[in-house]
Amino acid sequence: MVENAEQPAYPVGLRLSGRRVVVIGGGQVAQRRLPALIAAGADVTLVSPSATASVEAMAETGEIRWERRRYEEGDLADAWYVLVATTDPEANARASAEAERTRTWCVRSDDAEAATAWTPATGRIEGVTVAVLTGNDPRRSAAVRDAIVEGLRDGTLAAPQHRSRAPFVALVGGGPGDPDLITVRGRRLLAEADVVIADRLGPRDLLDELPPHVEVIDAAKIPYGRYMAQEAINQALIEHARQGRSVVRLKGGDPFVFGRGMEEAQALAEAGIPCTVVPGISSSISVPGAAGIPVTHRGVAHEFTVVSGHVAPDDPRSLVDWASLAKLRGTLVILMGVDKIGKIAEALVAHGKDPATPLALVQEGTTAAQRRVDATLATVAERVRAEDVRPPAVIVIGPVVREAPDGHRR
Repeated sequence: MVENAEQPAYPVGLRLSGRRVVVIGGGQVAQRRLPALIAAGADVTLVSPSATASVEAMAETGEIRWERRRYEEGDLADAWYVLVATTDPEANARASAEAERTRTWCVRSDDAEAATAWTPATGRIEGVTVAVLTGNDPRRSAAVRDAIVEGLRDGTLAAPQHRSRAPFVALVGGGPGDPDLITVRGRRLLAEADVVIADRLGPRDLLDELPPHVEVIDAAKIPYGRYMAQEAINQALIEHARQGRSVVRLKGGDPFVFGRGMEEAQALAEAGIPCTVVPGISSSISVPGAAGIPVTHRGVAHEFTVVSGHVAPDDPRSLVDWASLAKLRGTLVILMGVDKIGKIAEALVAHGKDPATPLALVQEGTTAAQRRVDATLATVAERVRAEDVRPPAVIVIGPVVREAPDGHRR
C-alpha cells in the first residue's frame, strides 16, 4: 500500500519481454492496456470469466492466454507485473493484497491510491516513448502526452539527436492535397529531410513548413519532357543520397498508385541505395469521399476499379480492357482522365454501358478549391467543356454517384 500519496511516483520503464504479466478482468480497461503489453513482448495471462470481443480475439490468435474464471488466490505467482481491472471491488482488493505480499507491481483501475504502480499516458514515435504522470488528473496527462507527441511528429518540438542519424531516402505519399491528410510518418520524415523533391500534385502547403536549410527541388519543372523528367528525378535522388543527405521524394496520393514510385525505387536499388516507401492516402478513394461519394455502398456497389485515363481507349499504348470494364456493375474511378473523358465515355457506351450512367468529376479534391461537376456518360464531354473542368480531377462512374451522406439520392 502506498504510504504517502502526495509523494511523486518514481518513473521507470519496465522491460517485460518474456516475463509473466497477469491481467485480472477482460473488460474495456484490459482491451485498452493489453496491446501495449503484447507489443512489449510480455507473457500475458488473462484471468476473467468473460471478455470483450476484441480481448477474446487476442486470445484466439494466441497473443495472450485466457483462463475463463474468476480470480483465485495464487494467480499472481511468478508474475512481474499485474493489472487489476475487474468490476468486483472485493476481487480487486484481494488481488491487490496478493500483489503486495508477493512484491509484484500492481496497477488498479478502480483505486489508483491503493495501487503500487500507475499507468502513465503513453505515446510512441520512432523509438521514443513519452510517458506522462500527473497524479490524479489523467485527462491532463493525456493532453500533455498528446502535445509532446504531436510536436515530435510535426517537428515543432525540437529534439535533436545526439547520436549520428543515418541519411535516408524516402518515397512519401503526400495524400490527395490537403496537408492534414499526409501520414504521421510522412510528416515526420519531411521534418528530418535535407532535400525534398516535390511533385506538383503533392501537398504544397507542407513545403512552407520546412526549415530554411532544406533544399526543395520542383520535380514538375525538370526540363526535357516527361520521360526525361523522370530520369532526372531518379538521378537527383541518387546524387543527393550519395552525398549523405536525407532525401524525401514527396509525391501526390500514394507513391505506387500511378505515381511512378516503383521506377524510382528500382533506380535507387540499381544504384545500391536502399529506400523507405511511406504509403499515402490515394486520391482514388479519398477525393470521392471528400465529395460525399462512397466508392462502395451496401446494395449499390460491391467493388470498385481504379483506372488510369492518361491515354485514350483507342491509343495503341493503352493497357486497359475497356470492354470488360463496361460490363462491371460496381464503381469505376478514373485518374488523369479529364482530357480523355469524352473518348472514355464513348468506349464504355460502345461496349454496353448505359449512357445514362451517372458520373461525377471532383476537381482539386480535399483542397479549398474543390468542386464537383455531375454528368452522365452521355453528357460528360459537353459538361467538361461547359464547366471548364481541369486537372487534377478524379472521375467517378456508377450508381454510387447518386448517394449522399444524408442517405438521400442526388
